Amino acid sequence: MWRRSSIGILLLLLAVSGAASAQSQRASVDLPEAPIASSAVATRASIGSALPDATGADSLSDSASADAPPTDGMQTTSGKDSSSDPQSSAQSNPQDVAQPDLKPNQKTTVIGAPLPPAHTDKQPKRIMGIIPNFRTVSADTKLPPQDVKEKFITASEDTFDYSALTFSALVAVEAYATSSTPEFGRGGVGFGRYMWHTYVDQSIENYFVEFIVPAPMHEDTRYYTLGHGRFAKRLGYSLEHVVVTRNDAGKQVFNTGEVVGAGIAAGISNLYYPSPERTLSNTGQKWGINVGLDALTFAFKEFWPDINHKLFHEK
Repeated sequence: MWRRSSIGILLLLLAVSGAASAQSQRASVDLPEAPIASSAVATRASIGSALPDATGADSLSDSASADAPPTDGMQTTSGKDSSSDPQSSAQSNPQDVAQPDLKPNQKTTVIGAPLPPAHTDKQPKRIMGIIPNFRTVSADTKLPPQDVKEKFITASEDTFDYSALTFSALVAVEAYATSSTPEFGRGGVGFGRYMWHTYVDQSIENYFVEFIVPAPMHEDTRYYTLGHGRFAKRLGYSLEHVVVTRNDAGKQVFNTGEVVGAGIAAGISNLYYPSPERTLSNTGQKWGINVGLDALTFAFKEFWPDINHKLFHEK
């Protein structure tokens, strides 16, 4: 079926995602930790050299006490104000003696502090204008519970938006080129069959996965992007979304809408596909491919901001 080739394309895109994510993590560190440690050592050395030896300080204090005449409560001076004495200033405020040399606009990294995000790119409504992305939420975004109306609107946007039509057309072209269903034939009529079957497949799955099943189960159909952390962690988080999702109360639950909804859509497809395709094994294969393709789609959408930043926004 056409979905097999789509899975191959998504796997290739995930490989690109991994490279972009790894490079973004390396770029987020502005300065290595070693120079900071060296600067700290140099600062301590400079302060130490500016302070007098403890023995010398004691001898100077004793000599000054012996030579000083009685003051009768009046302050005495030795020709210089103590506030102008460099050594006195150094002893009173050693931090002012020496500071590490930093270049203008040089950034430092505090050891143990969390790294800032490598970029601030958000999730778009459409990816490159051809992939619907209406239920993907940008990282660190908090939204109110998703009501039934929002579930219906999201399913409709994923089905009738021009990006959904464009995506269906591209998939139909690939399926026609590979003759994934020979019974459809060739020529304009054959391509028309591929086109409407592809679009109906996508539409039925969208409504069952995003609205018909999740609404009574009170499941949140949105995908909340993780956006931070290592590639493996984000990849695992995105792939498990097909079996673990949030409910309307914000708790993690089994993703009934995805698993059961995709299975129902695969069963309904037997009503309009040629009879050689209406077998139990084919239906089970469609079900598995639907869920697997959705998992890879979530993974691709998880890393799309990294890919988009790397390809189009990085200077």
